[in-house]
Amino acid sequence: MTIRSPRIALLACAAALPLPAFAQEAAPPAPHPQESGPEIIVTGRLISGSADPIAAPVVLQGEALTRALKPQIGEMLASLPGVSSSGFAPGVSRPVLRGFDGPRVQVLLDGIGSLDASSVSADHAVSLDTLNIDRIEVLHGPQVLLYASDPSGGAVNARDKRIPRRVPDKAITLDALGSYGTAANMVNGGVAADVKLADRWVAHADASYFDSDNLRVGGHVLSPQLRAQTLAAASDLANAGDIDGAAALTEQAGRKGSIANSWTKGWSAGGGIAFIDAGGDMGVSVQRLSTDYGIPPRPSADPEATSIALRQTRVDWRAGINPDGFFKRIELRGAFGDYEHAEIEDGATGTRFHNRAIEARLQADQARRGIWSGSSGVQYSTAKLAITGSESLLPDNQTDRFALFTLQRFEVGQFDIEGAARYENTRINAAAIGEARDFSQYSAVAGIAWHPAEPLTLSINYSHGERAPSAEELFVDGMHDATQSYERGNPAFTVEKSDGIEAGIRYNGGDLVGSVTGYAVNFNNFITAVPTGEVIEDFPVYQYLQAPARFRGVEAEAGWTFARLASGASLKGDAGLDYTRARLVNIGPVPRIPPMRARGGLEFNSPAFDLRGEVEWNARQRRVAENENPTSAFTLVNLSATWRPLGQDGPLSLVLAADNLFDVSGRLAASDTRDFVPIAGRDVRLTAKISY
Repeated sequence: MTIRSPRIALLACAAALPLPAFAQEAAPPAPHPQESGPEIIVTGRLISGSADPIAAPVVLQGEALTRALKPQIGEMLASLPGVSSSGFAPGVSRPVLRGFDGPRVQVLLDGIGSLDASSVSADHAVSLDTLNIDRIEVLHGPQVLLYASDPSGGAVNARDKRIPRRVPDKAITLDALGSYGTAANMVNGGVAADVKLADRWVAHADASYFDSDNLRVGGHVLSPQLRAQTLAAASDLANAGDIDGAAALTEQAGRKGSIANSWTKGWSAGGGIAFIDAGGDMGVSVQRLSTDYGIPPRPSADPEATSIALRQTRVDWRAGINPDGFFKRIELRGAFGDYEHAEIEDGATGTRFHNRAIEARLQADQARRGIWSGSSGVQYSTAKLAITGSESLLPDNQTDRFALFTLQRFEVGQFDIEGAARYENTRINAAAIGEARDFSQYSAVAGIAWHPAEPLTLSINYSHGERAPSAEELFVDGMHDATQSYERGNPAFTVEKSDGIEAGIRYNGGDLVGSVTGYAVNFNNFITAVPTGEVIEDFPVYQYLQAPARFRGVEAEAGWTFARLASGASLKGDAGLDYTRARLVNIGPVPRIPPMRARGGLEFNSPAFDLRGEVEWNARQRRVAENENPTSAFTLVNLSATWRPLGQDGPLSLVLAADNLFDVSGRLAASDTRDFVPIAGRDVRLTAKISY
């Protein structure tokens, strides 16, 4: 690993705490307009519900969603099977699925992209109001092609409440939530209301707020490797007579207790209105999102405080009809986003990123005819990104996408057969530098599931995916102060192509449930950014390259309800394991791949209260790319208690949770900043939710 010049910072990588979720039985929700077929509901870690689909979505909702609440969606999902977190900083966290991140994992709001700049760089947060979400789906297999051309990584689809989906029975319904966590003195709060205006009209309004101090950690802020490098650089400065610089580096090398400049704060407000009847519905919503967060600095003799000020105004619309014929649902969904964020350096505004985007999709869901059902549609998006300021590391560019997609399903006796196909054209125009690229992508997934007995499903699917390089992968070339790195793309990149196979076995026997899934994906020309070890103007260089790659992995989980009481109480146990191994052919390990992880829990449920204890073990990661540091193993112990003082169906729930009970220090391998952003220390959280 290369050290930057003594007056500036040292190259390193990152971590963020995966937030535990909790097994909780949940009734299946009303059908979502963009779903095809039944699903597996995973409320926390335990599988329940139907096991029919070939690649069933993992769904987080209800009380488990409340317990998992965090301002960033990556942290909310980080304990689900096969999911990790990018964890660049406490205010920045994208989900990492099976080792895939960035543009390979679409983060969607009701099937529409986040319309921000989160894929441009690891320090850019996803502009998603997590306090206003009532359901999150993690998708794999054929369903991914409804939204994206690359099925290898998967997709995350969050459903918000701003355009109402039903007219409430009461004149007004109200949801309010408040939470406090000790690890960063974090305060979360939100309120949402639906108002019945008439028999077929309903209005929605919501607001939320969060604020946190610097994140407290259980040990040294810097990893052992980076501490040694920092102390060596301090010694060099002292020998050169720079006593102040040496003292600054020495202080940073010994820092414990909290991560400097890791605060977050933000708010959102939104409203919507919808017309709903048996024949169809239509609605529109508007939201304003404001988020500010600090970027933890790499060690430096001249430390700078860099932060991000993120703002987005977003308008969403939805219109659908429910015909009685070949199609049961035809829906038009779209959104406009006006996004901007500024990088603040020592109080002065530096670089600004401005993205204006429109995305729309028309989808028709077929009525089931005998053994046959399906969905087909068309999708279009356009986004204009402009960067101004001292660090114009990427030329202004416009990305246009047009796609046609279909998913068809057949149920033949004991077999389910699914096939999905997608054609997508992507055009990226960087007129300022005279560059324009045009890509056509053809993707398909085919799978079959066999149900030899009522509780048992065996499934296999094959996928061919194609993904166009992003504007960042093609054209980025420059210093980026927020990531404290020099990033360099390659305008000659071609379409990234992959072929994958996934096989699984699922058992849903009531009190005993479980699943094992294995997958393998081969890329002809995988695109990734690797640390080169070189330095340009005191910044470590990350170079995008394209090379063959091989991904292999397994996910397994099981749950057993081994005691049921006449009072309605039950005692359950669950366990899970996930592992991904990835390499660039003839080069070495793929950067930022999470290691093996195993977890187990014991839970008591009753109508009045729930208790849960769990242990999560993260293995050390020694298979790292050149110029990356390995990570050590760590084990988390988490406890929680949920109390419903007014009964199981009452309006009030109180949750007391202690994460990382023994205050261990750990680092996640999936992030660039792992060497100076460890996981959170002990965090005791109290959450109250009222639903009226």
